[in-house]
Amino acid sequence: MVYPSSDLPPPISRVPLHEEVTTRLRDMIVEDILKPGERIQELEIASQLGVSRTPIREALKVLASEGLVEMLPLRGAVVKAFTAKDAQDMLKVIAQLEALAGSEACQASDADIAHVLSLHADMKLHYQQRNRHDYFALNQQIHNAIVSLARNVTLSSLHAILSKRMRRIRYTGNALPSNWDEAMQEHEEMAQALQARDAARLARIMRQHIENTWPRIAQVKEKAQEAI
Repeated sequence: MVYPSSDLPPPISRVPLHEEVTTRLRDMIVEDILKPGERIQELEIASQLGVSRTPIREALKVLASEGLVEMLPLRGAVVKAFTAKDAQDMLKVIAQLEALAGSEACQASDADIAHVLSLHADMKLHYQQRNRHDYFALNQQIHNAIVSLARNVTLSSLHAILSKRMRRIRYTGNALPSNWDEAMQEHEEMAQALQARDAARLARIMRQHIENTWPRIAQVKEKAQEAI
């Protein structure tokens, strides 16, 4: 069948290979498969993913720009290791950025708020199924979506940089079931505040949600030490 030029169907969307590889490597870092300080073996990863070294190298450049990977002389690509002070400093800034976003997001359109609430509903299903990988992916989408509702390019840019660097640490914070339960409850409260367009409440909850990250990390580390 030949379509008239005005009736052409939309093109089939294909994700470029290096983007898919970047996502896979990012997930491996976030989920602690590739650990902080560990050298990333390009040939080994390429073999595991069934690709050449070229998309691996392109992906590593992207991850280096996000602050998840360091390119070191003689060692190559190494998973970035943040000190406790680094992480706490970045989380403090993210908390303030998300509080600002929360105070502005309640002015968004009904459609935009409904989209965030839909993401929340999907995330809650993954929580109930104890699917932490997909839960966390939607969790990050929700935070980014609320920041976007603030309609502040500077805020969005700063938040994007820091949230990518803290992705692995924030994922680790939900390793304990009790931590995950608390985080989910905070998201429930965020959704309720957004739906009610209660800007002050949403700002407060979002700030507290991020401020609770480091204590949760500390609990995970404490439990890990007890298991040794």
